[in-house]
Amino acid sequence: MINNKEKYTQLIKQEAKRLGFLSCGVSKAEFLEQEAPRLEKWLSQNFHGEMKYMENHFDKRLNPKLLVDDAKSVVSLLLNYYPNEMQNQESYKISKYAYGNDYHFVIKEKLKELLYFIQNEIGEVNGRAFVDSAPVLDKAWAAKSGLGWIGKNANLITQKTGSFYFIAELIIDLDLEYDSPTTDHCGTCTACIDACPTQAIVSPYVVDGSKCISYFTIELKENIPQEMNGKLDEWMFGCDVCQDVCPWNRFSTPNNEPLFSPNPELLSFSKKDWEEITIETFNKVFKNSAVKRTKYEGLKRNINFLK
Repeated sequence: MINNKEKYTQLIKQEAKRLGFLSCGVSKAEFLEQEAPRLEKWLSQNFHGEMKYMENHFDKRLNPKLLVDDAKSVVSLLLNYYPNEMQNQESYKISKYAYGNDYHFVIKEKLKELLYFIQNEIGEVNGRAFVDSAPVLDKAWAAKSGLGWIGKNANLITQKTGSFYFIAELIIDLDLEYDSPTTDHCGTCTACIDACPTQAIVSPYVVDGSKCISYFTIELKENIPQEMNGKLDEWMFGCDVCQDVCPWNRFSTPNNEPLFSPNPELLSFSKKDWEEITIETFNKVFKNSAVKRTKYEGLKRNINFLK
């Protein structure tokens, strides 16, 4: 006989699939014991650079019960963003996740729908949706929920579809059936470590965020350090190198989310087009894009550094 926990878990997973999520896994909302010393060490080594927000809410990052009263389950979800078409090869590069509409808004809507569905179908369930915007260790929760393993490049990787997807969570006060973590399938491969243009992967599974190209082109508000000259591999926003070389990403398939379709100009622009970009064009091409985070001035700074 199916118990309620099993029934509710199946219902939630079916609805997640209907909403277009790649996969859905569930883990018990409890203190992340293994992550605590890792996070503490990572911060003490200053691997977060100028991302001072990483120092805030240390306890909340590790304990979901501090984010949602009486939290029982963390529902982790993956949403594919692998593009149907790629940028012009002779262009400055933008990370694939930023090709279409800003994922925060796209996923937040889906999560709201999922929570509404849970409350409608199951009853009074309290919860919160998280998309990379609150102190939640999303990769740790996704790995705990069996959605993949954290690879040597510190990204969540799955055997079936690689790593080009967003991770989001619902933390709810409902008991569900919990999934088990999967095993690590990086083996002896060091492709990501060898390929990183700035040697940001300082050892397997440890990334010095302050050396990452994504950090220099998005997070860093000051000038990019001169010693990075010639090392940014023509990335003007983000970086996909450690994912592009990962053998598991041979299995990436294009997403089917219309809101992730890129502006045609983003795909066709040459280096010259980017070098001459005006604020009007920037606003048009990146109207609803995550690239807006770096602002026009930030993108221009990055392009000028690459010239």
